[in-house]
Amino acid sequence: MQNFHFLKPMVINTFNLRFNLPKYFILVAGLTYLSHGFAYDLSYAQAEKQTLQLSYTTQASQNLQHASQLNADAVKHAGLPSVSLNVRAYAFRAEQSVPLTTLKNNINQSVSQNLNSQISTVGNQLGINSDVIGQISQAADQNISDGIQNLIPDQTNIVVKDHDIRPTVSVIMPLYTGGLITSTKNLAALQASRGEITVQQQEDNQRFEVIQNYFNVQLQKKLVEIAQFNTNAMQTHVNNAIKLEQQGFISKGQRMQFEVAYNNALRTLDGLQIQLKQSKYVLQQLLHMPQDLNLTTALFINRSMSQPLTEIYNQIDHKSTLLRKMKMDTQLAEQNIKIQRASQKPSIYAFGEYVIDHKENWVVGIAARYNLFSGIDHKKQVQAAELQRDASSLATERTKQELQNLIFKAYTTMESAQHTQRLIEENMQAAQENLRIQSLSFKENMGTATQVVDAENIYYAMQAESAMNAYKYILALATLLQANGSIQQFPQYLNQSNTVFIH
Repeated sequence: MQNFHFLKPMVINTFNLRFNLPKYFILVAGLTYLSHGFAYDLSYAQAEKQTLQLSYTTQASQNLQHASQLNADAVKHAGLPSVSLNVRAYAFRAEQSVPLTTLKNNINQSVSQNLNSQISTVGNQLGINSDVIGQISQAADQNISDGIQNLIPDQTNIVVKDHDIRPTVSVIMPLYTGGLITSTKNLAALQASRGEITVQQQEDNQRFEVIQNYFNVQLQKKLVEIAQFNTNAMQTHVNNAIKLEQQGFISKGQRMQFEVAYNNALRTLDGLQIQLKQSKYVLQQLLHMPQDLNLTTALFINRSMSQPLTEIYNQIDHKSTLLRKMKMDTQLAEQNIKIQRASQKPSIYAFGEYVIDHKENWVVGIAARYNLFSGIDHKKQVQAAELQRDASSLATERTKQELQNLIFKAYTTMESAQHTQRLIEENMQAAQENLRIQSLSFKENMGTATQVVDAENIYYAMQAESAMNAYKYILALATLLQANGSIQQFPQYLNQSNTVFIH
């Protein structure tokens, strides 16, 4: 903070006052701002907005939700034909033994038949005896068989070598998958929707944290102010007691009673100042604002309930983010059952492949696949998925009961706080009047120091109780709204006609 050493006393005449008055207002406003230590004015609505924008938790949940949405978009067109371009470059060598016995027999038989036919024809033309022709044919068959046996082995080895580059275009389209593709799409869409609920849930948690810490600072600040007033009052009593002792109106023991009360007030003030400092630091960390904050939204309490309890109960099913999220988990478990069942059904798909070369070879067809045995008991997987669904449904019902209990406790706590506030307002004037009477009685030597201190403590204790009661009401209200899924409506309770602010 700067020091303004150039300011000096001056005489201001009417002319200067009339024409320089705006400058004086600006100067006073600037000094007032400096006296607050550059504190940044911050309402609750601004604090909530600041937290939701900069919260690490909210940003993380938003990223996860965006990832779930991208996954849902990625499988949106699952089931359409899958087209791929393939290029295969290959080289191969194949060696195989080929048996030639059958070939030799066929050649022998064919040559022998042809030759015997020719010998028979020529022998008949020449008039040769048939026995001689038979002998000649037999000798020829033997010579042919021996020649073929010597020329052609019983088997031979063939080695084939080749290399090629073959580009192809292939298409695969599922025709029937037992509901696997549909369930996968639904599962991804549900996960994306669940991510949106998670983001809202995290934002609600952040709102509750802001409410808790923002108004805790206001409570600690109010308690410090009360403690400071009490300390100043005790200091005044001590000063007056010293004078009265010197004048002989009170004893030393009575004066020391005020000093003891003053020391107790100092200790209380020191402890509350530490708590205020700690609560401010927590709020600054939450808001990502290291500078000092001047909170402008005071503690408050509504004199009457805006909704009956039964109406709040009726809203919990469709408003509570926790219940909606758990119901979404049950739906996810249901989709998992369908996926497990689909794994037991056959799958049918069409396929085709076209070779990109001068030969233009292609193939198309339909294929079916049914898993006969894989070592996995799919029936037990289905049973496990069904049990998970049932467990999720039961957990949802139990959570609903717990939320109803929480709402009932918060609602009754709010009613108790409202009733307490009415009693405090009725007794506050009486406590202030009692303090005035006890102070006058002590000055007139008709009362004791203890009576004054007790009256002082009662008066300031009621102020502190009023602040703590308002904070209890605010926390109960935030708890009820969060359990009901309506905590974003919290600012509306600040602007109702029945709102009482504790300044």
